[in-house]
Amino acid sequence: MVAQVILKPGKERSLLRAHPWVFSGAIARAPKDVRSGETVAICRADGRALALASYSPSSQIRARVLSFDPAQTIDASFFEQRLSKALLERELMPLSSNAYRWVHGEADGLPGLIVDRYGDVVVAQFLAAGAEAHKAGIAQALLALSGAGVVYERSDADVRALEGLASTSGALHGELSPGPLEIEENGLRYLVDIRNGHKTGFYLDQRDSRALLAEIAGERVLNCFCYTGGFSLAARRGGAKSVLSIDSSGEALALARANWELNGFAGDEATWLEADVFAALRELRDRQRQFDTIVLDPPKFAPTAGHVERAARAYKDINLLAIKLLADGGRLMTFSCSGGVSIDLFQKIVAGAAADAHVEVVLERRLGAGLDHPVRLAFPEGEYLKGLVLRRAS
Repeated sequence: MVAQVILKPGKERSLLRAHPWVFSGAIARAPKDVRSGETVAICRADGRALALASYSPSSQIRARVLSFDPAQTIDASFFEQRLSKALLERELMPLSSNAYRWVHGEADGLPGLIVDRYGDVVVAQFLAAGAEAHKAGIAQALLALSGAGVVYERSDADVRALEGLASTSGALHGELSPGPLEIEENGLRYLVDIRNGHKTGFYLDQRDSRALLAEIAGERVLNCFCYTGGFSLAARRGGAKSVLSIDSSGEALALARANWELNGFAGDEATWLEADVFAALRELRDRQRQFDTIVLDPPKFAPTAGHVERAARAYKDINLLAIKLLADGGRLMTFSCSGGVSIDLFQKIVAGAAADAHVEVVLERRLGAGLDHPVRLAFPEGEYLKGLVLRRAS
C-alpha cells in the first residue's frame, strides 16, 4: 500500500486536466515519514485516488505524476516500458542525426528524467527526486534497450538543488573514451564534450533551426553565444562567405574551431571572438558593422518566474543591439530558452526592441525544439525553447 497525499478541496483540477505537477500549496496533508523519491498516491480531499507520483519533500513541486492510473504498479518494468516506448517513437522520427533526445521528462511520462543519445553513448540527467530514486534500474534499462557501450550521468544542473539533491556526474556503465566524441547531423560533423559541455554536451534541441539557417544564411553571418559552433557550421554549409562567432568561453571556442576544421572549412572564412556578447555587440554597433544574418541563442536568462522582469530587460537589450546590426533585408534568428518567458511575452519584448531601434521588422516564422523534444498540451511548461525569424524591411 503506497502512502497517501491528500489535496486541499478544489486542488485536484489541474490533475483532472492531466497536468503532472502537484505544488506544496495544494497539499492538505502528507505522511511525515515519506521518503524523497517515494511513490505516493495523490488523492482528492475525500480520499479518492487520482494518480501515482514521486514525492519530493524539499521541492515546491512536491509531487510529479508517474501515472494517472492509481492501480498502476511503479516498478522496474514500468520504467523499462516507458523508456522502450520513447525510444521507439524516436526511431520513427526523421531526425537526420545519430544524436537525439531519447527522453524528454514529463512529455515522455518520466518526470525529472532527461536522456540524450550520442551514437554509442547515452547521457542521462536525473533532475528530480523520483528519477534519482530509480536511477539504478533506469540506467540498467537504458543500457539494455540501447545496446550502447556507455551510460553516462550528467546530473549537475542547478535544479537538482531545488529537489534537495547534490550535483553528480560520471559513468554509470562503461567508460568514456578520452576527449570529445563525434556525432553527425544533417551532413555536418561535430565534436561533443560529454563530460564538461553545456547540458549533456550539445544543444540537440536546435537541430531544426540549424538546418533552417543552412537554407537562409546570407553572406555575412554573426553567431552570438556560439558555444561549439553549431550555427556557425550550418551558416557556412549554407554558403556564408564570412562568419563571426562570439562566446565568453575560450574552451567552447576551441572546440568550435576544431569542428570547423573537422568539416574541412577554410580558416579565413571564420573569426572566433572570446568576449562578453553584450559588450561585443555594442562595439560592433559603434563600428557600424552590418550582417546579413544574426543568430542570438543566449543562455537561460530567467531560470524561474521570479527572474522574468530582469530577463526581459536583457532580452530587449541584446535584441535591440542585434537589430541595429542587420543590413536591409537581413534576418535575425533570436531565441529564448527561459521557461518563465512565454512565446507571446518573448515576441512582445523583441517587438519593443525593434521599436526602440526605429527599425521595421517582419516576423517570418516561429521556431521551437525538434520532434524529439515533444510537448504535451496539458504540460505547456515543457515548451521551454522558443525562437523567432525576423527580417529587416528594406
